[in-house]
Amino acid sequence: MVLRPTASTWRQNLDMPAQLFGDRGSDDYELYEEDDEFVLTIDMPGFEIDEIDLAWDDGVLNVAAEHVDEDRGRKKTYHRRFRFPKNIAEDEISAEYTNGVLEVSLPTADPGTRGMEIPLEGE
Repeated sequence: MVLRPTASTWRQNLDMPAQLFGDRGSDDYELYEEDDEFVLTIDMPGFEIDEIDLAWDDGVLNVAAEHVDEDRGRKKTYHRRFRFPKNIAEDEISAEYTNGVLEVSLPTADPGTRGMEIPLEGE
């Protein structure tokens, strides 16, 4: 009799990073939509506000942070990208970092007219 791994354990024997499948760090952030905005909260303890970089580029929020503990000779890094399915009012994005928690508010924008009309030729 051949035992086959169950669906939840089939990856255990593979030599692949768990982050490819979304397992790593999946509990360090929460993203939800309320009213007319997305709210993203990320647990980032141990970082100072000036060690965190946020950037918005074409529908993607990039969060990066780096902390060097010179006493221990260690470096802590964080990097994650979040893609948003709706138009975001780029000039209204705001962020706050308090007690090790980063909160980013991303108001949705009126989608307006997307694309352009294509003229149809023929008889």
